[in-house]
Amino acid sequence: MENIHVQLPLDPEQIKTLRAGDTVLLTGVLYTARDAAHKRLVACLDEGRPLPFDLKNQLIYYVGPAPASPGHPVGSAGPTTSYRMDAYAPRLIAQGLKGMMGKGKRNQAVIDAMKAHGAVYFGAVGGAAALIAQRIVSSQVIAYDDLGAEAIHRFVVKDFPALVLIDCLGNNLYETGPAQYRLPD
Repeated sequence: MENIHVQLPLDPEQIKTLRAGDTVLLTGVLYTARDAAHKRLVACLDEGRPLPFDLKNQLIYYVGPAPASPGHPVGSAGPTTSYRMDAYAPRLIAQGLKGMMGKGKRNQAVIDAMKAHGAVYFGAVGGAAALIAQRIVSSQVIAYDDLGAEAIHRFVVKDFPALVLIDCLGNNLYETGPAQYRLPD
């Protein structure tokens, strides 16, 4: 299977062509945020305050990167479990977020929002945090630095490997993958 090159921010037309199970290489700018940052982003929306970055066509990577060692932009940067963001994700998707990346299943409300607004959910390889970090060219904290590792970072990535777990049609690799290997009754 050949990798699909995806330039960030995401192109809504390219999102329509991605399917669950596709392997991709992401290049460009993405943002990081975990549950504490998501809670603050939604509070900004609730209060009518501006967000620290424009969500339109962006990808949020669910990660709390480890501190960088000398000469590196970031330390280990493996994905965190995505369901912790499920309470907030539909609201952000409705505001223009087009991609999320983490690990694990998503709830139906997130999948419904993805289908309604043309978004995609990527999986990053868990357990390969040090290798993933090699694909991060630069890292800058842009908001909520009081959250430490959970602050929002702006990453520039080059050929960051990921897998489409749920596409904009709602096709879900967590369902279709196991079904391929199920033994007949």
